[in-house]
Formats: sequence, structure tokens, C-alpha cells
Amino acid sequence: MDRVDCVVVGAGVVGLALARAIAMRGLETLVLESEAAFGQGVSSRNSEVIHAGLHGAVGWRKAAACIAGRRLLYDYAAQRGVPHRKLGKLLVANGAEEDVLLLGLLAKAQALGVEGLQVLSAAQAAAREPALRCTSALLSPESGVIDVHGLMLSLLGDAEAHGATLVCRSPFEAAEPVADGWQLRVGGSEPFELRTRWLVNAAGLQAQAVAAHIAGYPTARVPRAHWAKGNYFKLQGRAPFTHLVYPVPVQGGLGVHLTLDLQGQAKFGPDVEWLDATNASTLDYRVDARRGEAFYAEVRRYWPDLPDGALVPDYAGIRPKVYGPGEAARDFVLDGPAGHGLPGLVQLFGIESPGITSSLALADEVAGWVTEVTAPAQAA
Repeated sequence: MDRVDCVVVGAGVVGLALARAIAMRGLETLVLESEAAFGQGVSSRNSEVIHAGLHGAVGWRKAAACIAGRRLLYDYAAQRGVPHRKLGKLLVANGAEEDVLLLGLLAKAQALGVEGLQVLSAAQAAAREPALRCTSALLSPESGVIDVHGLMLSLLGDAEAHGATLVCRSPFEAAEPVADGWQLRVGGSEPFELRTRWLVNAAGLQAQAVAAHIAGYPTARVPRAHWAKGNYFKLQGRAPFTHLVYPVPVQGGLGVHLTLDLQGQAKFGPDVEWLDATNASTLDYRVDARRGEAFYAEVRRYWPDLPDGALVPDYAGIRPKVYGPGEAARDFVLDGPAGHGLPGLVQLFGIESPGITSSLALADEVAGWVTEVTAPAQAA
């Protein structure tokens, strides 16, 4: 039976970042992916935004990993030639109530350590973006966009250069603890079994389903899965903006915001459409054109001159959340041996936005757990 040091389940941005970090520390690493190629789920359907770290709470891993990961990501993209642009973001308020909320977000972001933030008056914001309407705005100069597919290609290349292997069309089926780690059963057209010292679950939307088939892991530690579909609409024609533009956040997401790709094309989204996370058939990525009607009202709060008929359906993504409608937001969940007591197992749940921005920081954290235990054992 084949043996490796570490198996990572899931080949999205986070899974590939984990594989890279672990392989670069000298461990033989295998990445299992159920799809025909890497990055076919959450990682291929998002805003491609590099977040500065404005959201989250003091003490949350999500907030700290976003800020640390953002710095790492800009450096990594520059070193590897991954296309990206630091565009800056305007978080906009309309009305006295939102002005107060904006100041609260500023105070929280400054407490988290986000650099360069500046409150702008309506006139100052309009001087930067003449088409923008707001009563105040928060300028975040560290926000930007990145070619996520290019990022994943680079992460995979690094991982493979250090001996990691990606195996596609190979769905994880089950794992059970053995004396020296874990014995795994892998499905697909050519099923196989293998043993690994470390098992890392980075399966995104399917993380809870994977955890349910890991023998011995306490079911009470598996957070309930919630899926939030986010629809995007593309702007026909050129947008009169050079910054990313976000409204004050809404429950379940960051509101219908304007992002620009590396070519300057504008898209709006995502909205929040809650799905049944117990039924895989609800993973429908089609965009209902009728949802665009609500987009016009949301966008015109900060861009009143949005022309009629200018928005067309683009794509949709589905976010793996660990909280549902009406519930308070929760932190990322990383559960390692120190928490659950099972040697050689790390579970990641609810790695949604800002997961891409946080990916390199999360990878370093998990790789530290793995090598802290594994390296002395290998030396022996």
C-alpha cells in the first residue's frame, strides 16, 4: 500500500496553498481532487478581490489571516509574475445612519491593524470618482484584484517543484485512524487506498461531507454547513470607475459591490441567495436574469447614472458558510490535533471570503502544525 506524509483533500486556492507550504517543508504531499481539474469550485467563482482586512472581529483568525495573507499575496504575486493590480477600494455610505456605521468599520479596521485607511467626505470621494454618489466614504488603498487562475497555477507549480502530486477525478471516500496516521479510501474510475501521516481537509463546500467520513472525528465538532449563492451581473460598456466600490455590508455578505477585472471590465455582485446545504442538487450555478432587477436599485444608491438594461447575467459562486440566515457571522474554523485530539488530522470549515486573500497565511499556519509534529518523528 502506498504511503505519503500528507494528503490534502481539495485543490482550490487554499488546498493548493496548503500543499505548497507543506511540500516546501520537505513532506511528500498528495492532493486529492474530485473534479477533472484544480480550482473548479469556490476558487473559480468569486470576485478575485485582494481584501485589505476591513471586516471580521478583533481576535478572529479570519481577520488576522486576511491582513497577513494580503501582504504575503502581494509579495508572492510580484515575485511570481501573477497578474494583479492594487486598485484601492471605496467603501461608501449613503445617509447619516450609514455614515455612523462607516466610522465604526474604520475604528474596527484600525484596531485590526489595516494600513492607510482614510475617511473621505462626499466631495473628496466625488473628486476621486465623479460618477459616485455617497455621503461619506472609506478609502482602502491596499485593496486590489488578482488573476485567481494564474495564482492557482503558480501555487501548483511550486508544490509540484517540491515533490507534491495532484490527482484529479479522485474523490475522497473515507479515512480511518491507524497506528502511524490514516488509511484512506479514494474513489473514481480507478479506486485505490493509501496511508498518510497527515490528513488535511480543505474541501470547501464539501468539507462537512468529507469530515463525516473520517472515522473517530467527533460529529459535534462539525459545524453545520450553509451555502450562500452569490450571483454576478456584468456591465455592458466601460465603467466610469477606477476603484473598487463597496456599499456598507449587509447580513450574509458585503453587499452588491462593483469590482473591476484586470482589463477594467466591471461586474456587480454578489447578492445573497441561501441554498439547501443538505442537498447537492441545489448547487446550480446558473444566474436567474430576474435577480438583476434588484441589482439596479442597489447599484443606483452609489451610481445613480447606471443605464437601464446595462446589466447582463455573468456567473454565480457558492460560498461555504458556518452560519445561516439571521445568524451572527463566525470565524474560520481550523481544527487540528490540539483541539480534537486525533493525531495527524486538520479540518478546515467555512473558508469563504476572504479565503483567497488569507490562503498563504492559513497555509503557513497549518504547515507549522504539520511539521512541528512530523519533523522530529522523521528525524528519529
